[in-house]
Amino acid sequence: MNFTLTVIIPVFNCEKFVEKAIQSVLLQSEVTEIIVINDGSTDATAILLEKFQEQIPILKIYYHPNKSNRGRSASRNLGIQKATMNYIAFLDADDFYLKNRFENDVKLFERKENCDGVYNAVGFHFYRDVTELEKVKLKICSVTERLNPEELFDAVICSKYGYLHLNGLTVKKSVFDKIGFLNESLLVAEDSDIIFKMALKCCLQSGVIDEPLALRGVHEDNVFTRDDLYKKYTGKAYESILAWSLGNQISIKKIDVILKWLWVIRFREKNSLLNDTLYWASLSVRQPKLLFTYLSVKYFPVIRRRKILFSFLYKEYFKV
Repeated sequence: MNFTLTVIIPVFNCEKFVEKAIQSVLLQSEVTEIIVINDGSTDATAILLEKFQEQIPILKIYYHPNKSNRGRSASRNLGIQKATMNYIAFLDADDFYLKNRFENDVKLFERKENCDGVYNAVGFHFYRDVTELEKVKLKICSVTERLNPEELFDAVICSKYGYLHLNGLTVKKSVFDKIGFLNESLLVAEDSDIIFKMALKCCLQSGVIDEPLALRGVHEDNVFTRDDLYKKYTGKAYESILAWSLGNQISIKKIDVILKWLWVIRFREKNSLLNDTLYWASLSVRQPKLLFTYLSVKYFPVIRRRKILFSFLYKEYFKV
């Protein structure tokens, strides 16, 4: 098997951490290309990268037009387009790989011909003081059960056995021909969006899930601690998956699951019936294929809330 690997690192103002990230990639003998996308950094990142490039032959640095700041999704997408190897892995600039990050991945790709990707556990490294709650919450990103590829989507969309992180994922470059690129309109949750799409369309195998092969850096500027952003964009990520699924021949059963969890998010927001009805009308206009399925009735807000709105009917029924 010809296993050549590109690691893509998007970086924005990460002068404190980017060297550690790159050095951790260099420790992996399987890596044949490192692509760093400087996403409009205004600190000393560019100077550091130029120095590293002089010393590291496999390191390539790219910018967006006019050296603009386009965000993580656009940066990863640029990296995918520039990648010249046949396998791709990702690493955030404030994170790092551990020893033998890809050793087991290579074995799995060799053993399973239809394997499109391998997912592994990712842990955390603390650069700042953390609360007891954070210590409990930030232990490991992993799926704790070994699942068949066809079971993965239903498990990860509801976090039944945990969740995945891009740092632990290795995929064939051809995967992006199947599913497309990352959604650049999502400031956060774009990683969940692309992982869900992979789980729906590709054959992803379980790798090392009981111990981390990469660590996420926890520091003062982490985006993943921004609850306000996740509240705004998580629902949009599910809408993105829904739109993509309707255009990619995904089964109605899977689309049903997506809508179920989209409404779970909506109900947690405690919107009014009118608000949810207007939302459903807007979503149906944007995704007209829904109107020709039983889902248009099943997820109509009045139907979803029938036991609350007409509780007296249900009480009378159960009395009988």
